[in-house]
Amino acid sequence: MISISVMALVFGVVFLAELPDKTALAGLVLGTRYRASYVFVGVAAAFVVHVVLAVAAGSVLTLLPQQLLHALTGVLFLGGAAMLLLKGGEDDEEVREPKDQSFWKVSGAGFMLILVAEFGDLTQIMTANLAARYDDPLSVGLGAVLALWAVAGLGIVGGKALMKRVPLSLITKIAALLMTALGVWSLYEAIA
Repeated sequence: MISISVMALVFGVVFLAELPDKTALAGLVLGTRYRASYVFVGVAAAFVVHVVLAVAAGSVLTLLPQQLLHALTGVLFLGGAAMLLLKGGEDDEEVREPKDQSFWKVSGAGFMLILVAEFGDLTQIMTANLAARYDDPLSVGLGAVLALWAVAGLGIVGGKALMKRVPLSLITKIAALLMTALGVWSLYEAIA
């Protein structure tokens, strides 16, 4: 059974945390050079792999005692918020161009770029935390995948326009605030 509320919460947190990350920039760069649909297929497939790994890791964490689990996820959320604020959205990844414009070359380049660049990334760690916190792998996984796909789509199709209207620093601060709130709530539950 899918929990719409858990899925929506995960979507919001992951979406906001991923917007200032290198994915939007990489999608924007690839989307300006290559056919958007080819880029999106590769990027979307890489995010599915990331979310599956994150949800599996989070599900293993649910085997810990509840108080320890809440304390651990609280500390990780607070650490993630600090990383977001310290990083400040300054990632500038270089993108290699495939030699031809075929579907497999372009989508493969998008897949490999995201697979390597996002491995162990903040949103992957957040997804694992959320999977552990809510013990609802399907809802967390769907929310995270949809959020990552939305950010990738925005980056590929309209990243430049979005970044002109919404300051990256504001997006980063909102994501950090949400993560801080989740961290404090988890620590409170560990103590209570």
